[in-house]
Amino acid sequence: MRKRKQLYLVIPLIGMLALSGCAQTEAQQNTDYEGTKKMVIDLLKTDEGKKAFHELIAEEDMREELVMDSAFVKKTIQDTLTSEEGKAFWQEVMSDPDFTKTFAESMQEENEKILKSLMKDPAYQQMMLDILKDPQMGEHALELMKSKEYREQIMAIMSESMESPYFAAKMADLMSKAIENQGKQKEENEDN
Repeated sequence: MRKRKQLYLVIPLIGMLALSGCAQTEAQQNTDYEGTKKMVIDLLKTDEGKKAFHELIAEEDMREELVMDSAFVKKTIQDTLTSEEGKAFWQEVMSDPDFTKTFAESMQEENEKILKSLMKDPAYQQMMLDILKDPQMGEHALELMKSKEYREQIMAIMSESMESPYFAAKMADLMSKAIENQGKQKEENEDN
């Protein structure tokens, strides 16, 4: 019985000794953390570290793990776009013609889908008709047609059309019919 009591006292004592020997103070842990952090940052700055990081990100399963929650991404983008720094950034980026071209091309297909669906919407059709019926819209259109740029564009389209073999054949056909009709009218007038 006495041995049993001693055993109950010895086992917790051994456990406490083992734990106290392995335990580190908070200051030692903090020092180890700072040292490890500095070492990892130094490693990542080396060419080998950068290469390893790129290889890690290039792996398909790692990219899947890196995909973030879409709600988080959406909120982050909204917050970024509405901030003053975000507005300034986008104004600067949108002034770059190469970026705006690429941006527009990437969204073109989606914009076409939206426009096609709107064209089928009766409310949108009515709104477009109301806009076209507006007298100010007619004035703007007339003003546009009087502009030098519009006239130059029309002339370019006409000269391009004249060079088309299909258009030339169609014009020749129309002219021959007009001459034929004029000849018939002249004969009828002479007969009367």
